[in-house]
Amino acid sequence: MLTQAKPKRNWKPIIKEFEAVIGKKGVVRRKEELLTYECDGLPSYRQRPALVVLPCTTEQVAAAVKLCDRYNIPWVARGAGTGLSGGALPVEDCVLIVTALMKRILDIDLDNQRIVVQPGIINNWVTQAVSGAGFYYAPDPSSQIICSIGGNVAENSGGVHCLKYGVTTNHVLGLKLVVPDGSIVDVGGTIPEMPGYDLTGLFVGSEGTLGIATEITLKILKTPESICVVLADFTSIEAAGAAVADIIGAGIIPAGMEMMDNLSINAVEDVVATGCYPRDAGAILLVELDGLEVEVSTNKKRVTQLCQQNGARTITTASDPETRLKLWKGRKAAFAAAGHLSPDYFVQDGVIPRTQLAGVLKEIEALSEKYGYRIANVFHAGDGNLHPLILYDESIPGAFEQVEELGGEILRLCVNAGGSISGEHGIGADKKCFMPDMFSEVDLETMKWINQVFNPKGLANPGKVFPTPRTCGEAANAQKSAQFKDVERF
Repeated sequence: MLTQAKPKRNWKPIIKEFEAVIGKKGVVRRKEELLTYECDGLPSYRQRPALVVLPCTTEQVAAAVKLCDRYNIPWVARGAGTGLSGGALPVEDCVLIVTALMKRILDIDLDNQRIVVQPGIINNWVTQAVSGAGFYYAPDPSSQIICSIGGNVAENSGGVHCLKYGVTTNHVLGLKLVVPDGSIVDVGGTIPEMPGYDLTGLFVGSEGTLGIATEITLKILKTPESICVVLADFTSIEAAGAAVADIIGAGIIPAGMEMMDNLSINAVEDVVATGCYPRDAGAILLVELDGLEVEVSTNKKRVTQLCQQNGARTITTASDPETRLKLWKGRKAAFAAAGHLSPDYFVQDGVIPRTQLAGVLKEIEALSEKYGYRIANVFHAGDGNLHPLILYDESIPGAFEQVEELGGEILRLCVNAGGSISGEHGIGADKKCFMPDMFSEVDLETMKWINQVFNPKGLANPGKVFPTPRTCGEAANAQKSAQFKDVERF
């Protein structure tokens, strides 16, 4: 049976309507300019949008969404484009709504420890805006100097300090939203606890499938009295992992606890040249402690002892800001440094229980040998959030398909260990096929009901998060114990 070709949309009058509400300078239509927006931080998936709009206000976002609703045009929200799961990947014949020009700080209330920003504000700018008064914004992804708050909200981003302070959802008090029919609604508020359904919590991490946040009220924290960073190096990842378990087991909750393997250590030293990370170490452990001075001093001694008991060779501590920044510099540059090791890399974002760390890393090493691709491991050790970077060359035919398959095995390994397929990067287009490995049909159906309430026409970021029938969904169910070979490509 032949399927009828989809009629081609006449974009000329529609573009004029977008220009009327956004302004001509805020509408990108030339094909060569649209290439800039064909992917996010996952460049192996690419799709050119039909049109890009860059609104500056909530009202302009609402007008753009209403036009999409009127003409049944799918739309995708995009912030800084740093996402790593294809969440901002355009779909065919869509409008890409980019919030990069919405970069105003709307209000700062130091007395009540909150700040209101537009979604295009860069993560690090929030701390810069309040640091002079002795405050900071806790969630700090490695890309914090370029990623935007709107994207952080969409993906529920984490970062180094999520171990003690939580991820983005723990720091969002309220949101002004444009929902998929173009209506403007407010959820949450200016205080931590609001009565009724937690619509703020529902929206954070919804990956642009329920609407667009145009104003975000964030919680800011008072800068701790004392901060200390402990750097310990070990002969093996297993020893470093045992130190992590002992530190948490001792009742110490560091602000952050990060680990890097030997491959990652040498990559960052080649690129950043901090001179802090021993090149012959099997792993390094970075532990940041903060709080009252007496608390930090006591915990520093205890962490040092626990690392030594687990075979730490050398331990360096730093309390002054300059040296602390130097110790963290390599970890913050780890993803960028991976580009020095290989023409391309594919990063995953699985989560495992801390107690499973050593065993899972051994299995990842075995998968690396099986597939013949090197894997650099960088992770938030304190909460078990792994970031295996699979190194490959996309110019080699079939390489990316093999790497996708390897990445899928790592995600299933995390789920089987009692963990998750994502800790902070989101599901997007990259991981939607693995949702049935973690959730039952009833679980997924319940999520879809919520999506349909907000997004009944399915125009908001279609094709993301949920497995697609006959491709992702059926393949994932049929191959739970086999190698995954059917990840849908856009």
